[in-house]
Amino acid sequence: RVENRLQTVETQFEELNSAMEKLTQKLQFQNKILEKQVDEDEMWISLLEDRFTSVEINLFYSYVSEMLCCLHSHVRVKLPDLAGGLPTLASVMRCKGKNQRIRLVWEAVLKMLGLQEGNVLALCTFFIIHCSEAQYYPANQRQKYTSDISTMITKVVKNQILRESLLCAVQVVENGRAQRDPNQKKIVTLVQK
Repeated sequence: RVENRLQTVETQFEELNSAMEKLTQKLQFQNKILEKQVDEDEMWISLLEDRFTSVEINLFYSYVSEMLCCLHSHVRVKLPDLAGGLPTLASVMRCKGKNQRIRLVWEAVLKMLGLQEGNVLALCTFFIIHCSEAQYYPANQRQKYTSDISTMITKVVKNQILRESLLCAVQVVENGRAQRDPNQKKIVTLVQK
């Protein structure tokens, strides 16, 4: 009789323990979602509150635009049969959730460029907020305004996620330029420092 009660208690304990583990997993998942939402909210607040000069906005916008174009181009090159259905970066981002092949290429391109999904979201957010007022500066014009864009970003941008994302964008753009023009390697070295 005691053994039956002990067996019942053990079974109940195992059931409770299993339920507790499932609940813990759900709570951890919720916690990750909330942390992501907090980061996104901080990003939007930062972008809306930070007051960049028009030159800073234009410089950042130029790098962001080139990086987003580079990202889109790389995805399209790796998916030539689907390129016609992916005319914009937004279409790639929309389709990657539905199409595993696009998602795998997207992840591979992000890794190849040294980016994370959060970087792209931060840069898209910046682009959305500033595209109506920003002006694109070609590379030679950007050099007139600053010789060290990385230092400028580090000093001016307060939001950590946006700062890291802009620095990644600069690195992607300068690395791409260095691959096209070997004389640009000096610039890449400065950016990476």
